[in-house]
Amino acid sequence: MWSNFFKGMAMGAADIVPGVSGGTIAFISGIYERLIGALAQISPELWSVFRQQGIRGVWGQIDGTFLVVLFAGILTSVFSLSKMISYLLVHHSALLWAFFFGLILGSVWFVGKAIKQRSIITSFLLVAGAVCAYILTSFVPTSLEPTYLNIFIAGAIAICAMILPGVSGSFLLLLLGMYGPILAAVKGFDVAILAIFASGCLLGLISFTHFLNWVLKRFHDATMAVLTGFMIGALNKVWPWKYTLEYRIDSHGDTQPLVQMNVSPVRYESITGEPSHLVGVILLAVTGVALILVMEKLRTSYQK
Repeated sequence: MWSNFFKGMAMGAADIVPGVSGGTIAFISGIYERLIGALAQISPELWSVFRQQGIRGVWGQIDGTFLVVLFAGILTSVFSLSKMISYLLVHHSALLWAFFFGLILGSVWFVGKAIKQRSIITSFLLVAGAVCAYILTSFVPTSLEPTYLNIFIAGAIAICAMILPGVSGSFLLLLLGMYGPILAAVKGFDVAILAIFASGCLLGLISFTHFLNWVLKRFHDATMAVLTGFMIGALNKVWPWKYTLEYRIDSHGDTQPLVQMNVSPVRYESITGEPSHLVGVILLAVTGVALILVMEKLRTSYQK
């Protein structure tokens, strides 16, 4: 039980960072298909199960203990780490991005292993997924008004990305101009906004996981190829050295990066006048890759 709680905390920490997906953490920790399968059981058919078997039957059908423990970990991480992650993004962004770059890079190999039969089709889908993710992470954010309707819609869209490896729900919120308002609501515990956002997440989660569960069962290798491609393309977003071309003013009057360009560490130092922290970046990226390898080794040993 505690293992799933800590995996949920890792997912929550990843979901806070624009460019990193909690779905990636779920996949590399070996719970991804279990999570999708459990969520896909939440449907009108549960009413029949309830009438025949009661609460106990429904709980078993949806793998209730697993879901509650996992989401408790996610929420614990979101509410406890949001301030720290926000601080690191502002003051130590290159080092934070480097660690997640390593995590995703190591995960590409891990998820790619799930493709059982490689073919021209899976290769094409992998490349297509990488191109789509690269283009998506290159979009310039918009700025929607944080109305209740927009917050609800943003929740439904973002949660779909949060459960896909390589696609960041936080980044989609950033594209929609909703990342700042939602993060502020989390830090300030704005119950009204959080409830509306959670309602949108719930609708999107239940709807999308049914589709995802269906394609995983019928087109497993093709789906894994697309997801692997997503993760490769997502590396564009988590490149450690970024030069900000445009800024925006958030709802609190603070200046935030809007449009950024990936640059080499040498060019970063020359155009910003700031140190690239090259050694620290490399060490943290290697640590991220090593962590994935250790998790894979532990998971394999546990299964045996």
